Amino acid sequence: MQMARIWAENSYCERRKVGALLVKDKMIISDGYNGTPSGFENVCEDDNNKTKPYVLHAEANAITKVARSNNSSEGATLYVTASPCIECAKLIIQSGIKRVVYSELYHITDGIDLLKRAGVEIEFLDIDKEDTK
Repeated sequence: MQMARIWAENSYCERRKVGALLVKDKMIISDGYNGTPSGFENVCEDDNNKTKPYVLHAEANAITKVARSNNSSEGATLYVTASPCIECAKLIIQSGIKRVVYSELYHITDGIDLLKRAGVEIEFLDIDKEDTK
């Protein structure tokens, strides 16, 4: 989870920086952070500080990146710094990811609820508590 937090720092988003790592067989097979699509300006918020509608979430970036590779996310674990939204939850389910570990609960929990309904293993990791050990 520490590595996902570090990866989140690559994001150009100001309001919230989110990082994600896809792990399978103890190896990182993909990574992602929230931001604009390839070829777009690296500005996530508009003049009113609202997130632009085409900004991709960290989970979506990690999943689409692995889809373009020779790897498969079937049975993988996704480590993400914030709990997935419902749109990312749908991608997680369809990509065969079996476990999601997150360290910050977003105020809307419909993504977590959908993942549980689909039988995806969910784990909250309180990284701040882990830091004090």
